[in-house]
Amino acid sequence: MADRPSLPSGILGMKCPNCRKGNMYTNKSIFPLKEMMLMPDRCPVCGQKMELEVGFYYGTGYVSYALSVGVAIFNALWFGLAVGFSWKNNSIWWYLGITVAMLLLLQPLLMRYSRVLYLYMFVKYGSSPHRPPADGQHSVE
Repeated sequence: MADRPSLPSGILGMKCPNCRKGNMYTNKSIFPLKEMMLMPDRCPVCGQKMELEVGFYYGTGYVSYALSVGVAIFNALWFGLAVGFSWKNNSIWWYLGITVAMLLLLQPLLMRYSRVLYLYMFVKYGSSPHRPPADGQHSVE
């Protein structure tokens, strides 16, 4: 229990939900963009499958939407406190522009974290006793 990695550090570090040690993505960086969503078939540490079934990650659209709404609400809070909303000085349009720009810039990270959160919803820590196959051997399913 003492060496159990914490849930927030596992999510923020994009680690496997089963062992919280193996990386969920092959590239730590989002660049190059065309390779940012590449994931190994199994966790290199514990052997947990990263795609539980065919089409598993279609549900991440809902998680990504929720994260985007969270960013918009966060922007509304800080913008409302710092500047305020008014039609007279066009601050509402500034808020919308800033929010759209932030969502466009954060979209790659939002997509990655939506997959991480979605997989964490279905795989609990230590739930899979799988081990990675020995070198030169392939797992049979």
